[in-house]
Amino acid sequence: MVFYFTGTGNSLYIAKRIEKHPISIPQALREGSLNFTAERIGIVAPVYGHEVPAMVKDFLKKADFHTDYFYMILTYGSRHGGAAELAKQLCEDCGIAVSYINVILMVDNWLPNFDMEEEKQLDKNEEGQLAFILDDIKKQKQMIAAVTEKDRAAHREFLNRRNQMPSDLWQHLICITEDCIGCGICEKVCPSSSIHLAEEKAEYIPGNCQTCFACIHACPNQAIRLTIPEKNPGARYRNAHISLQEIVQANHQV
Repeated sequence: MVFYFTGTGNSLYIAKRIEKHPISIPQALREGSLNFTAERIGIVAPVYGHEVPAMVKDFLKKADFHTDYFYMILTYGSRHGGAAELAKQLCEDCGIAVSYINVILMVDNWLPNFDMEEEKQLDKNEEGQLAFILDDIKKQKQMIAAVTEKDRAAHREFLNRRNQMPSDLWQHLICITEDCIGCGICEKVCPSSSIHLAEEKAEYIPGNCQTCFACIHACPNQAIRLTIPEKNPGARYRNAHISLQEIVQANHQV
């Protein structure tokens, strides 16, 4: 049993390599029954600010997992900032006995800092990393990925910068431009119901945005933008192995 959260497909791709039919965390939360039993239970999620998305935290707090082997795979694009250690602490706070946590370096879709065209050209040895992780899970290895003091310092630096910003900054990063054609794709890929169509135009509602940028990356007209500068405003990303329909199935809240 594998659960995942995805914005642009990286974590879904990893989850599908572990099991053919992984379970979407946004959809599991929507359905409401959060009692799970399996020989192995895994979580695959991206790290935002070195931690799992707020929705994943909420899922871990609410769900009851009955398993002898609980594991987490965390995807990141530049630096993980001690994500495995932070995830381990989160599991402990939620009363979850975690056996294995590892991180995997993939394309970074954080648009303010990274050019998607450049990122797609980088060889991050994703398949090589994944092969080791899949073997670890098969053998039910007990391990938490190593964290260095440099990683911890990076996270402290991030927290210091964030504390100097408005507390709701992340809820005001998205804007809908006049180029919107009302296709509704953004509404369908949003895991938190933060975008709705109103009078045939997309309308962003701050408050519960996960900053996954699924809406921005999926918009066919590039009508959804950031309120802060982007490294390359013309470049967008979706994992090459994942279809737009799969992102919709993972995230659409009906």
